[in-house]
Amino acid sequence: MNKPGKQGITRVIDATGYSWAGLKAAFKNEAAFRQELALFIILTPLALWLGDSGVERALLIGSLFLVLIVELFNSAIEAVVDRFGGELHELSGRAKDIGSAAVLVAIINVFVVWLLVIAG
Repeated sequence: MNKPGKQGITRVIDATGYSWAGLKAAFKNEAAFRQELALFIILTPLALWLGDSGVERALLIGSLFLVLIVELFNSAIEAVVDRFGGELHELSGRAKDIGSAAVLVAIINVFVVWLLVIAG
């Protein structure tokens, strides 16, 4: 059953506003997101220069976008876990650790993609 609510362009406009608010919240509250965004801004022009084709440039820049995407998910997980209490709980710690591991895997992906494109 569909949830009643706005439809069409109104829903798209509202969703865009929520997304923008999420990006602002991540930038304001998450140091890791700010650092990864800074690297994205620095490395994107380098990716455009190093990539010999559109596909290579897409891989280089896409791997950087992936880090930001995964960091946003990780930050969301941490916010939800923190919302439900500050007491130590095995599942809370596991959720945060797995989110952090996902960011690490995304960063390793950047290194692998960049190495393969540059060495290729």
